[in-house]
Amino acid sequence: MTAVAEFYGDNAALYDRVATLPPVGRWRARAVAALDLDPGDTVVEMGCGTGANLPYLRRAVGPGGRVVGLDLTRPLLERARGRITREGWVNVHVVQGDATEAPVETADALLATFVVGLLADPADAVADWCDLVAGAAEGGRLALVDATASDHPAGRLLNPAFRAFVAAGAPSSSPADVARALVPGSGLAAPLSERVRASRRALTARARDRRYERMGLGFVGVLSGRVGGV
Repeated sequence: MTAVAEFYGDNAALYDRVATLPPVGRWRARAVAALDLDPGDTVVEMGCGTGANLPYLRRAVGPGGRVVGLDLTRPLLERARGRITREGWVNVHVVQGDATEAPVETADALLATFVVGLLADPADAVADWCDLVAGAAEGGRLALVDATASDHPAGRLLNPAFRAFVAAGAPSSSPADVARALVPGSGLAAPLSERVRASRRALTARARDRRYERMGLGFVGVLSGRVGGV
């Protein structure tokens, strides 16, 4: 088990509570809307966690579609499977695996929510994800949802708290790291920001019909686009 998987597994209950907060739910709904899913589509979610996006994805593809979630962390997947069982969804499945390895050969759309910041080579992963959906009729859709420091006038005041949140969510962080993150210029959130930028550059290079939306006082961004099909 990787350090990331162990960290999230140990904090599965807290992760689930945060992932299903009403404001976060609104971000998830808008991210799924950006995929322009049709009934009957097959959609893959990389890093599905406890399944917080599954209700939105299932609603969009309907009973004739298919939703496949992938996550590395078993305790998170157990909670996702519990959701699926409670709802009685027969066309929603989750599997354990790395987000760089697709669980299907092709799909109509792919969603990655707060995932690329955890990847060693996010640009390479996004390129592979683009390949996965590129064969869909009229092109496949891909949406990346990630958090970075804010340029919003009100959000800028909260950037120190954001940096501390990022530090607290890092598997190897200590209380001292969280405290240092409150200091401007500490650089503790820099790796996350660079990985997010790299993933967005990779999608921008491949996708057409791109859309970008900022939410949550500018901390959360959704970049979506269509790949292939021309």
